[in-house]
Amino acid sequence: MLRVVSWNINGIRSPLQAEEPNSTTMAMARILDKLDADILCLQETKVTRDVLTEPLAIIEGYNSYFSFSRNRSGYSGVATFCKDSATPLAAEEGLSGLLAPQNGGVGCYGNMDEFSQEELRALDNEGRALLTQHKIRTWDGKEKILTIINVYCPHADPGRPERLTFKMRFYRLLQIRAEALLAAGSHVIILGDLNTAHRPIDHCEGLNLECFEEDPGRKWMDGLLSKLDCQGGSHIGAFIDTYRCFHPKQEKAFTCWSTITGARRANYGTRIDYVLGDRTLVIDTFRDSFLLPEVMGSDHCPVGAILSVSSVPANQCPPLCTRFLPEFSGTQLKILNFLVQPKQEPVSKQSVLQVSSQTQGQMRQNKAQVRSIRPRPSRAGSSRGQKKLINYFQLSSSRLQASPNVELPNLCALVTPKIPEDEVMGKGVGQAKDAEAKDKKEVRTSFWKSVLGGPLPLPLCGGHGEPCVMRTVKKAGPNQGRQFYMCSRPRGPSTDPSSRCNFFLWSRPS
Repeated sequence: MLRVVSWNINGIRSPLQAEEPNSTTMAMARILDKLDADILCLQETKVTRDVLTEPLAIIEGYNSYFSFSRNRSGYSGVATFCKDSATPLAAEEGLSGLLAPQNGGVGCYGNMDEFSQEELRALDNEGRALLTQHKIRTWDGKEKILTIINVYCPHADPGRPERLTFKMRFYRLLQIRAEALLAAGSHVIILGDLNTAHRPIDHCEGLNLECFEEDPGRKWMDGLLSKLDCQGGSHIGAFIDTYRCFHPKQEKAFTCWSTITGARRANYGTRIDYVLGDRTLVIDTFRDSFLLPEVMGSDHCPVGAILSVSSVPANQCPPLCTRFLPEFSGTQLKILNFLVQPKQEPVSKQSVLQVSSQTQGQMRQNKAQVRSIRPRPSRAGSSRGQKKLINYFQLSSSRLQASPNVELPNLCALVTPKIPEDEVMGKGVGQAKDAEAKDKKEVRTSFWKSVLGGPLPLPLCGGHGEPCVMRTVKKAGPNQGRQFYMCSRPRGPSTDPSSRCNFFLWSRPS
């Protein structure tokens, strides 16, 4: 059996710190053991190559492959961890082939003439796709090629229409590459965060949203996917949503929840993480497709599938493997390697020895002259031990002998000087004035507290009679920056009395 798992980890270092703050290696190994995947695909790793550490990248028993964002640090990024028993034949970063290594790439790019070179590079530079190609053996002993495409598809920000265009162009490039691999004879699995809930059953508000089916991302998935019946019938696309294939009517099967509203507690989310397989592969080899909502550490949960095939590992890892990176393989160049030694005139060995002997003789002679000239301090009055702190507060014996009439100050006089009676009386009067000023200050403070009254108590929500929470409007518009009160409970369906009610109150008039 081959177990494949995908997880949008929302920062590869975040769940590691929660698991094992003091040991990244142990934490990463524990996550791999917990998920028990032969091939684990991670999205939104949020690391770039300059901050990738060896404990994150190299785990005993696994070989890993990373794709980094080249535009922003701490953004996007995907990674694939393969057990040594599932070592891929080839690995490649990106969908266009522009980032492919000279040797060990996957190939099969299809017709990309509709894209310019600048557009292809922009689509790949965000580190959103990683391909690994494996050899598998079916139950009847046949060996086939399986290409796994690990993707983190862009999110379409409503306030940035250009990102919707970027998202749809990424979808188009992904489909071209996947279909080209299928045409070349390879089986294909597309898995990861597609950032689109396909059907109303996959969205907590799917039945309430207007024009749900008209979303461009959902229309694209309609063209990519076959119908849900795995056993036969007409179909449109070449791929199957494997979870809906095995669980066609499962409701509230969500994989992503809002952390701001605490929606995971009420299971009020969306299913935007998928394992898509080509139709032949799913019908012949898939045995199950599952979600793991009990696994915490991210705003997404892992998804996966089990195939009735065995992996045939490659003899060696492809060049993209992180263990071959210079910083991890021990072959990183030093600055000295880039410096060129200046050319020098050849000097005979004999002349070098003569100069060396003359130089050493000259140095000995100079040292002897310095020793003879340097005055040596007398040892009679010197102490070789460490000096005490009191030595720095006493006059030296030489000065005492030179000035016998000098009187040393009395230590008691220095510590507790005598204070005249008039000063003591003045001090008592000052304390009385300070007490009077303090009383006046307390009177003023109590007056202003009675006038202003302090902060008002939090209002109670109408649905539950519980104290509300204060929020701030962040969306651009006339109300940006204004504060308001709302129910403190997590967001959920309106039919659930334990979820958030519709209470709303501005904190101050506009």
